[in-house]
Amino acid sequence: QVQLVESGGGLVQAGGSLRLSCVASGRSVSTYTMTWHRQAPGKEREFVAAVSWSGGSTYYTDSVKGRFTISRDDAKSTVYLQMSSLKPEDTAVYYCATSRDYSGRNYYVDWGQGTQVTVSS
Repeated sequence: QVQLVESGGGLVQAGGSLRLSCVASGRSVSTYTMTWHRQAPGKEREFVAAVSWSGGSTYYTDSVKGRFTISRDDAKSTVYLQMSSLKPEDTAVYYCATSRDYSGRNYYVDWGQGTQVTVSS
């Protein structure tokens, strides 16, 4: 089993930036698509972004396109989510997960514990 540990969350003003990291341990994740999700209070968890196991393809939910960038460094077993132009509606707990689906839209295998992102207006 893979252990995923997210970090980099915090409190930021609207328009600011944060970079989230997710470090994997236990076994290699190089053959998995890596994904980020978020869950706001009172809402269901939603897909945010994915990067394929080749690193050649990325996918985003519409609300973050052009503002968020997902990337991976398999040498460090780490996936990143660079978030810019943050909005109050981006406030949520952010989770990373491994996926067996190339686009990262389903077939999740491992989940991290989450990191809180709060965007003040």
